[in-house]
Amino acid sequence: MLLIALLLAAGQFAALKLFDYFESEPRAMAAALQAITVVNYTRASLLAAHENRRLALLSELSGREGVRIYAADMLEEIEPLPNDHLIRMIAEKIRERLGKDTLVVLNHFGIPGLWVSFSLGQDDYWVVIPRIQVDRPFPWQWLGWGALVIMLSLLGAYLIASNIHHPLRLLVKAAGRLSSGEYPLPLPEEGAHELREVSRTFNEMTEALVRLDNERTLLLAGISHDLRTPLARLRLSVEMLPDEYCASLKVGMIQDIGDMDSIIHQFLDFVRGIEGEPTQMMDLNSLLTSIADRHIRAGRKLTVSLAPTHLIPLRPLAMQRLLTNLIDNAFAYGGGDVTVMTRITAGNIILSVLDNGPGIPASQMERLLRPFERLDTARGNKSGSGLGLAISDRIAKLHKGQLTLLNRPQGGLEARLTLPIQPQVTAQTKQAFRVNAQPRRQ
Repeated sequence: MLLIALLLAAGQFAALKLFDYFESEPRAMAAALQAITVVNYTRASLLAAHENRRLALLSELSGREGVRIYAADMLEEIEPLPNDHLIRMIAEKIRERLGKDTLVVLNHFGIPGLWVSFSLGQDDYWVVIPRIQVDRPFPWQWLGWGALVIMLSLLGAYLIASNIHHPLRLLVKAAGRLSSGEYPLPLPEEGAHELREVSRTFNEMTEALVRLDNERTLLLAGISHDLRTPLARLRLSVEMLPDEYCASLKVGMIQDIGDMDSIIHQFLDFVRGIEGEPTQMMDLNSLLTSIADRHIRAGRKLTVSLAPTHLIPLRPLAMQRLLTNLIDNAFAYGGGDVTVMTRITAGNIILSVLDNGPGIPASQMERLLRPFERLDTARGNKSGSGLGLAISDRIAKLHKGQLTLLNRPQGGLEARLTLPIQPQVTAQTKQAFRVNAQPRRQ
């Protein structure tokens, strides 16, 4: 709106300048004709009068209509005309009619008015025309009309901009929700024709994505379900085999079947989605504590260092799946010792899962967050589907957070989860944010 106002003001100023420029020549011609007429009538009157009557006639002519006549001395000092376009144009037109030797001065001897010289025989005279007949009063009414035009234009521009801004704002919000993995409500198809077309096309695209996602979910879920049934029968059959046939082969087959079942479980997690789970104000420390207890009971070496308790909006099952994926991934590739740390900054809670594994090449960090991406060397030589980090990244984005992978300077990998703090405005919630002010360690 400020840019529109500046453009309108500049346009109005340019229009006034153009009008003044093209109107100045007719106005200068009118003022010059007035001065020429006065000079010619004065000169003609003096020529017609007897020499003895000229002084009396000069006295009589002076003062009529504000015009005064003075005797001129061509040796007197003549001031140059001011640098005014209109005054110089008037002087040029006077000289065109009265001769190039005609002197035109403004405010001579401190007496205001336009001074024009003429000669009568051997005598020279000045005709002084009051300046009020030369100057034009400042057109204040133009400013009033210009301000009215600008106000009406700004009002119209505001209405038009509002009509465009509202649908675009809804479109931006819907696109943001779509990029974070959520499906927005249909946009209202209103506003200008082009905006209605954009909203209609976006709604059709969203519906197509929903249908595609539902079909993909149904297909993969069906395949995964159909595979788990024969795998369960196969595992039962393998476990019923006598140990004397091949105990090592039996153990390997059971392990392979378990890996296949785990991969199918990840497929189901990936296609099932977590967008429909409601958000709750929860403490991240409680989820970490329950997960850490399970790992410690299983005999794993897990060190936990937690920041003070702080409530943030979370989807409990989704966040538990994210934390489990990160910690399981650290144990699978990190050499056995895993540390989980949290800290609170000005606007975020930062959770770090640290391991002592071989790390990941920096060029492969972003690629590992995509579905079905695995490394062939270093940390990528384990069995898996390549969906664990992709699921974690999707959940992080659903919480308006960010998941990043960083190589530690002392060796190993850091999976860093950054979650925004979004406190509620009520006093009760603010008080509940800080239940325990002391950090806990396990």
